[in-house]
Amino acid sequence: MKRLLLFLILVWGVGEARSQQPADTVAADTAAEAQAVATTADEASAATGTETPEQLWDRANTAYVNGDFHAATTSYEEILARGLSSVKLYYNLGNSCFKEGRLGEAILYYRRALRMAPGNDDIRYNLEVAESRTKDNIEQIPEFFLTQWLRSVRHMMSCTAWSLLSLVALVCALGLFLVYLLARRLSWRKGGFYGTMVAVLLFIVTTSFAMGERREMLDRTQAVVMSLSTAVKSSPDRSATDLFVLHEGTLVEITGRLEGWCEITIADGKKGWLEEKTIETI
Repeated sequence: MKRLLLFLILVWGVGEARSQQPADTVAADTAAEAQAVATTADEASAATGTETPEQLWDRANTAYVNGDFHAATTSYEEILARGLSSVKLYYNLGNSCFKEGRLGEAILYYRRALRMAPGNDDIRYNLEVAESRTKDNIEQIPEFFLTQWLRSVRHMMSCTAWSLLSLVALVCALGLFLVYLLARRLSWRKGGFYGTMVAVLLFIVTTSFAMGERREMLDRTQAVVMSLSTAVKSSPDRSATDLFVLHEGTLVEITGRLEGWCEITIADGKKGWLEEKTIETI
């Protein structure tokens, strides 16, 4: 019976390893393609005399240090326009936009950076400072304390970190289960059994956290108001009744779309319609 269980565990472990292989292969291929694109971009830049992303990055940072925030923002945005993005780029762009007084863009880029690095305290602090400057003081609907606590724990690490931790927990669970099956001493078997239960529990929790972070990263329903002020309508029509007014930097959730209009919900539960051009999806 033990040999049969051992064989099944080995088969399952090989299956799990193979299921991870395509993701690793895709990641490696993506990295290789990104490197190739970067090399091609550098060669094209050298041929045409335009600046490379590294040169733009250095110029933007220098402009920011010298207090030329408009030039810094322009250079950061040019890097972004080339299809390149990173936590540092979004964070620095948020800082330069905030210094320029472009509050909506600053909050947008801070939130994009925070999605990529949810455990970064500097990004979260700057986001809170920026949001404190918004005109709309919206009371959020109270949330169950356990849900809020679990979200704060999940935001301590990124999706990648939780995924790696779940793999470690899985390996530990398999190893401890083998100890439970093969050990001769009763104390070792007990330790292997209880250790397996703990490792399996950790695997479930970390996997759920990783999946939650991934869903949040791919979420396209949250947006930031970019207009200085805009009226929320009762229906997707400019002649419709004005329900309330939102200002730059306010966070909204998109619940529907219709011909250039978005149905939105704000933190206090109010709903209405906004023109799509007045908001920017995170």
